[in-house]
Amino acid sequence: MMRNFKILFSLGLLAVFILTGCQKAEPKETADTLNLVATTTMLADLSGIIGGEHVTVKGLMGPGIDPHLYQASAGDVTLMQNADVVVYNGLHLEGKMGEIFESLTGRGSTVICIEDGLKEEDLLSWENDNSIHDPHIWFDVSLWKAAAKTVADKLSAADSAHAKDYTNNLEEYLAELDTLDTYIKDKVNEIPKEQRVLITAHDAFHYFGRAYGFEVKGLQGISTDAEAGTADVSSLADFIAEHRIKAVFVESSVPPKTIKALQAAVKARGFDVSIGGELYSDSLGGKDSGAETYLLTVKANVDTIVKALK
Repeated sequence: MMRNFKILFSLGLLAVFILTGCQKAEPKETADTLNLVATTTMLADLSGIIGGEHVTVKGLMGPGIDPHLYQASAGDVTLMQNADVVVYNGLHLEGKMGEIFESLTGRGSTVICIEDGLKEEDLLSWENDNSIHDPHIWFDVSLWKAAAKTVADKLSAADSAHAKDYTNNLEEYLAELDTLDTYIKDKVNEIPKEQRVLITAHDAFHYFGRAYGFEVKGLQGISTDAEAGTADVSSLADFIAEHRIKAVFVESSVPPKTIKALQAAVKARGFDVSIGGELYSDSLGGKDSGAETYLLTVKANVDTIVKALK
């Protein structure tokens, strides 16, 4: 029943897409800027930095929204149809929106897929399937630099009159990302190597672990589409108790109930593990959170992890 509903919902969105495609596009907000729509908060932030004054950015997903489970509304479809540029992550992050992006590509809009600018050898496999890759590339700063270059290149091609500005914005941002990368490495060095084990609600941090030397375990898989079962909780609880892991972490875009269940299971094994804090995984922080940008979000995560594990 649920599968049939999802199929009908997807077909309904495609019907909206086809019907609204016959309508006249809405005018740009200003004559001098590109109307850009980005799926996630990370990409909205990145697009605004690279595009600068030449883009008007609208994000589909707000802070705390899980992109794995996000279902586009009819309004979202219309917004993307009327955009000059659409930016999305790819790698199945926006899993329920794939058909929409395919349809957009044939409409003449500039569609920027971050996946297209990444080398396959730099990607991690999705669990045990080598043909599908982990989409959480923003947790490795070197891959986020590649994402920034992709956005700059595509914007320059779409709006050659301002290509120099996009290139200048990119160079400034790459320098900031280099500074961030150094900050992360310096902070991580405060944690003894044997204590660098990061346990979170779902497997969003493997790129972070590979880049900065952490063993990473998630209670749920790479996608939040499937819930953790009793066996998953039990197995991870055994690992935590055996290795005396100091802390586990909840995530801003995943309900905390599974991590709390894990904490209780560890306690039943005679060991108390603390909840080390909340990490931003699939979205940036909200207004006044101190994590409103990619740079601030990554710093906030690193500070939380180091404080809990060192």
